[in-house]
Amino acid sequence: MRMERTVVEIDGDYAVLRGADGEESRTALALLPDGLREGMRLIFENFEWRVAD
Repeated sequence: MRMERTVVEIDGDYAVLRGADGEESRTALALLPDGLREGMRLIFENFEWRVAD
């Protein structure tokens, strides 16, 4: 399974992520890569998040 999301907002200990379909979800920053910033694109694959190339 592979998902791509964009960081829309960082809200305390959570990041708001938006998919291509416009759906938003909140994910704990502890599960995401260090140095995360709004506007970054992320990929979830093999149960891990990474920054898109």
